[in-house]
Parts: sequence; structure tokens; C-alpha cells
Amino acid sequence: MDAEFVRDRITALRISQGLSEYALSRQLGQNKSYINIISSGKALPSMDVFFEICEFFEITPKMFFDEEQSNPIEMQKLIELASNLTPSQLELLISIAMEMNKK
Repeated sequence: MDAEFVRDRITALRISQGLSEYALSRQLGQNKSYINIISSGKALPSMDVFFEICEFFEITPKMFFDEEQSNPIEMQKLIELASNLTPSQLELLISIAMEMNKK
């Protein structure tokens, strides 16, 4: 894992939500070129801004850095929804997921 991963992850998250670099910069309360500076490799976000990025996309830092997870936003939403299910509903969800994973 390296700086390129961080830049690429921020870009993928931004694109998945249909945001421009400018729009994400403004949503984070930064100057209009802030995300462009990160995307171009000139800088990385500070820890404070990194946590703001995670909060903005409603993902945990752990999910951000999970290289095997290509859809962290959707996965976080699924986890949150699943946490409110009954045991029998969870079993049904697991069965559906297993069926969908069959190749």
C-alpha cells in the first residue's frame, strides 16, 4: 500500500458518487483545487482531512484501506443494514449472497 493507493481510492470514491474534484474539495471545506492536488500526486491529505473524507463517504478508515474491497461505500451500507436484521433475516441474506457468489 502506498500513496498511489490513497490517491486512487479517493478518486474511485469520488467518481462512484458522481462528484468532480472541485465539488469534493468544496464539500470537504477545502480550496477548489485541493482534491486535484491529491489526485495529481503533489500531496496527500492530512490526517484530519483523511478522516473527513472517510466521514463524508460514510466509510471507516479500515474500509478505506481494505485493498480487497472495491466498493467500500456499498459494503458499509450493507453492514449497517444487516446489523438491524433478525437472526433468521441474516440467514436469508447469507443464503442469497452465497447463491449470488456461485460461479
